[in-house]
Amino acid sequence: MSAAPRFVLASGSPARLRVLRDAGFDPEVAVSGVDEDVGELSTADAVVVLAERKAAAVAPRCEGALVLGCDTLLDVDGVSLGKPASGAEVESMWRRLSGRQAQLWTGHCLIDTRSGIRVRDVECTLIRFGRPGDDELRAYAASGEALALAGAFSIEGYGGPFVDGIDGVPFNVLGLSLPLLRRLLSEVGVAFTDLWRSGGGPPG
Repeated sequence: MSAAPRFVLASGSPARLRVLRDAGFDPEVAVSGVDEDVGELSTADAVVVLAERKAAAVAPRCEGALVLGCDTLLDVDGVSLGKPASGAEVESMWRRLSGRQAQLWTGHCLIDTRSGIRVRDVECTLIRFGRPGDDELRAYAASGEALALAGAFSIEGYGGPFVDGIDGVPFNVLGLSLPLLRRLLSEVGVAFTDLWRSGGGPPG
């Protein structure tokens, strides 16, 4: 049997890395540092473009590897929400989201640098937001957690109690859809299980 290829995550997201490690992988991490301006693209198109841009930026330095790029944005009434820049913006976003539903889109792009094959797709999860009070919002914004999160929320951590429910792949809310990754790997001829860490078991 040939050795499994290197697996590289083209993202500095701790949540994405944790999802992969919990699922049995030990990916290398290479942050792309790409420009994230996509003009007037829809949210669904923007996340795919950015995921591919990230993977393509990292791929040339990763010979013999599978390189995965991802990008996540929240869509509210056709407007894309990325990471907030300040505590005030966290509160502003949440006042807009309170009691509503929105779509979270994550683009995925997988590049096999051995063959040059490039595959991409997008996952969407519907988020049902709760109604945090003003004091709760101020405390959440002050925690700083939301500054690293698209749409200023997650289903884990301090913000978890403010999400009433989701419809769709839960991992997608953390920035990476494992079912979609499995399909993309299949498209480049790699079995999901071939990339599991040696010996199996939880991360060390």
